[in-house]
Amino acid sequence: MRIITAMLGFVAALLAGPALAQKADKVAALAPQLDALFAEFTAAQHVPGLVWGVVVDGRLVHVRGLGVQDLASKAPVTADTRFRIASMSKAFTALTILDLRDQGKLRLDAPAEDYVPELKGWRYPTSDSPKIRVRDLLHHVSGLVEDDPWGDRQTPLPEADFTAMLAAGVPFSRVPAERHEYSNFGYATLGRMIRNVTGRPFEAVVADTLFRPLGMARTGYDVLAVPQGERALGYRYENDAFAREPELAAGAFGAMGGVETTANDYARYVGWLLGAWPARDGAETGPMQRATVRELVQGLNFMRFAPRRADLGPACAQAVAYGMGFRMIEDCDLGSYMTHTGGYPGYGSVLMMLPEAGVAVFAFANRTYAAPVAPAYAALKRLKAEGLAAVPPLPVSPALARSFDAAKAVWAAGDIMAAGYALAMNMLLDRSAANWKLELARLRTALGTCRTETPIEATSAMAGRFAWACDRGRLAGSLLLAPTNPPTIQALGLRVEP
Repeated sequence: MRIITAMLGFVAALLAGPALAQKADKVAALAPQLDALFAEFTAAQHVPGLVWGVVVDGRLVHVRGLGVQDLASKAPVTADTRFRIASMSKAFTALTILDLRDQGKLRLDAPAEDYVPELKGWRYPTSDSPKIRVRDLLHHVSGLVEDDPWGDRQTPLPEADFTAMLAAGVPFSRVPAERHEYSNFGYATLGRMIRNVTGRPFEAVVADTLFRPLGMARTGYDVLAVPQGERALGYRYENDAFAREPELAAGAFGAMGGVETTANDYARYVGWLLGAWPARDGAETGPMQRATVRELVQGLNFMRFAPRRADLGPACAQAVAYGMGFRMIEDCDLGSYMTHTGGYPGYGSVLMMLPEAGVAVFAFANRTYAAPVAPAYAALKRLKAEGLAAVPPLPVSPALARSFDAAKAVWAAGDIMAAGYALAMNMLLDRSAANWKLELARLRTALGTCRTETPIEATSAMAGRFAWACDRGRLAGSLLLAPTNPPTIQALGLRVEP
């Protein structure tokens, strides 16, 4: 049933109406310019091959392969060429853990040792150190040391060797749950947790949870089982020459970075992720609940400020937090976006999503640590500038609509009491009715007649803002409702807009 419902949802996205067709046409018109961004990156960074795509409202509306997947055969990169995506694999692991939580098979706030017994006794060397929770591993706040690029080379580690490593213990970098520090070891431990909780290899569980329901038939962990002609072979570039990177077989650390996929497969997954936004009524059509997917962007509030990379644009401070398999970034150009890169021996990848707008850009490359971040960012920025990443307006709730009608009555009468029972009890305590009359008279004198037919813009179900054109300027207003039943107005802001 999971497979059927997920595929029906994806097909529905493919058959979406004129709005999607118009967006696809706009992307097609921009495609030559966007392709040029990735072509420039490929040449400048000595990347043998690259594929990139744009997903809009659940559909892959543009995909382009550049270069070759194999320097010997010169086979061109296509949308069906398989690439390792390194740490972008972590989101699959995180989603599988969340699915097990939804099934009642584990708890995120439980000590990780409840599911991985070898962790018993693991402590930072202070008597007040807390135990590592499952949640801490998901958010990279377990206290384990940052381990790029050591973790990448552990991918083929046999399960028995990982068991011995866990039993021996590892040194801590800091006290758990106090600060973000990226840990591949932590996500490998989550892979072991999936194995222990289900009694099956984590690769099989992830496949059954996500790959098969989403129709990702060319996605998996066992790269050595894939014919070489279907794969983008990994290279590094040093001393002005390419050298093959050794293949990293499937192993215990695969949960942190071992996935191999294609652009066509990955677009199905990205389209499904985007479909989790916004929260809404309606049947669930994916392999897990939309609300569960949205948890991926929930961090532990360890926000930090960092300067934006110089190759992404002018100086700009970004606010960054790690959710579960994704980073959330507040940026001066893109606004709020979710992203993750992948860096691996022989590979580099990136995914950038504007989830509330339903737009994403992803790219895979087959050169060591060559994540195409700059062209992906530039492409997403250009798509947004062209109006292709607009966030749909929030619906105006019935309570907000009633309160807005009351605000219009207040303006028409020049008297706050015209709102009647729509006022919360604090309103006349915070400002007297007489003072409201004086302020309303001042504004009406300054602005003249205002045209109040312009609707309110909801900022939530309980708040909104509006702007009315007047004879002598504009009136800017805001409404905030109180948590009463029925909701009432706790704040009404009115000012002359500069």
